[in-house]
Amino acid sequence: MKPAALPRREDESLAYKYILSSAAAMVSETVTYPLDLTKTRLQIQGEISLGGTTVSYSNRGMLKILHGIVTEEGFFMLWQGVTPALYRHIVYTGCRMTTYELLRDNVFMKNEDGSFSLWKAGIVGAGSGAFGQLVASPTDLVKVNMQMEGRRRLEGKPARIHSCSHAFRLILAESGVKGLWRGWIPNVQRAALVNMGDLVTYDTVKRKLLNNTQLQDNYVVHGLSSACSGLVAAIMCTPADVVKTRVMNQPLKDGKPMVYKGSVDCFLKTLNQEGFFALYKGLFPTYCRMAPWSLTFWIVYEKLRKLTGHSSF
Repeated sequence: MKPAALPRREDESLAYKYILSSAAAMVSETVTYPLDLTKTRLQIQGEISLGGTTVSYSNRGMLKILHGIVTEEGFFMLWQGVTPALYRHIVYTGCRMTTYELLRDNVFMKNEDGSFSLWKAGIVGAGSGAFGQLVASPTDLVKVNMQMEGRRRLEGKPARIHSCSHAFRLILAESGVKGLWRGWIPNVQRAALVNMGDLVTYDTVKRKLLNNTQLQDNYVVHGLSSACSGLVAAIMCTPADVVKTRVMNQPLKDGKPMVYKGSVDCFLKTLNQEGFFALYKGLFPTYCRMAPWSLTFWIVYEKLRKLTGHSSF
């Protein structure tokens, strides 16, 4: 017989959950950020420019890119762009987690055994992810642009961005406030898919394990659930991630994009010029990043909730 669940605290406010989820996300982001940088560099390789030539200066695999960053740019450049990435997760993760729980527990409602219907979880997961990313999109734009600076220097191009604040000012000067949301459509699409894979899989697998096995609600269940969620999220989001990265990283002229008109245009051009599997460039580093990110996040988040006397997710 399973032990009774811990009583819920009366002060389980959304603000408290927002803080806990953001803190867990910042830990995960810091630990796994070099893999995100590697994935972004890999996705840009082979991209066709306006002149018909490839944008990338080389054709490297994941490990060669990682090694190249360390040897050619410096070890600490593996964390280039981490500041806006942390800002992003304070906004994005806090929004997506609190929105998911709010809708799950108060609008769509869980089943009597604590499970959540898959179709409901899919709607709530996609919606909460899309909302969180819409709010956080400017920080993601800055992060992608900063991640490309090391490559620009190796190509002999002048530095475009010097700091996080400079990136924000540059975007505002070039395109105005609306420019901060350049690429927001593929960004939101990606986030919806990521959360449909991450939140829905974690929530579903966790409840299946607790309801159908003798496992307790501890790090073992959290680890198994997060391993599944990381894999599903990586498979679902990689095509949208490639499109998002390319749309955000393209050059501008008079504040207007020069290569892609939008996410659909980028998707079609990538298919026509590079083939279907180009949409899965970076799948392995995406999974290599998402798996430890998901594992770190969920274990830290569940632990923080337990330590502060709050119920399990």
